[in-house]
Amino acid sequence: MIVGQRLLFWVRKTLFGEQFLSSCSISQDEFFHDLMHQTVAIVGNSRGLREREFGGAIDAHDIVIRLNDAPITSAVSHGNRTDWMAVAKRVSLTKLRSRSPKLLIWMPTKRKRLSWHMIAFSRFYLNNQDRNQTLKSILGAPPSVGCMVIDLVGKSGASKVSLYGFDFFKSQSLSGNRTAAQVPHDFDAERDFIEALLETDRRFHLNR
Repeated sequence: MIVGQRLLFWVRKTLFGEQFLSSCSISQDEFFHDLMHQTVAIVGNSRGLREREFGGAIDAHDIVIRLNDAPITSAVSHGNRTDWMAVAKRVSLTKLRSRSPKLLIWMPTKRKRLSWHMIAFSRFYLNNQDRNQTLKSILGAPPSVGCMVIDLVGKSGASKVSLYGFDFFKSQSLSGNRTAAQVPHDFDAERDFIEALLETDRRFHLNR
């Protein structure tokens, strides 16, 4: 049964592409409705977050969004809850089961890495490709998943958005060992973009 579902997913994705994937997604209106008047914690994957004690504050938000593999080194630093996962890579079923997100958000323009178990695990949202291209033009480089999520949530009616674990790659990432020079993002440009957002949108706060 599961093998058949996976095969059918692959065939439909191959034949119908974006049209089929969009049919698996909740609508943008539904996505924004879920954020309306909510307090949101967006938890980045900087290694520096391990040294802080933000866990209780993170879990106190209405919605906790974690990125990619959603590493949690301790409840003290990272909290426990994972309500939504925003990803730009294939995430294993084991990881999804351990975090149990109620919504999985596929952020990047590329769709090839989307697999059946990611769409079928819980509710699913396919991010708009056009905004990613706009961000790429603004930044002069492909945006990171964190930057894309911050930009997306900023378009919603969320009442408060708290950022944790964002140091723009100064301490590198808990998700791997690559340096800033080995990834395709411009973290200086992303820092400037987010700092400007903090100045203009008082709902946002960066916990440094």
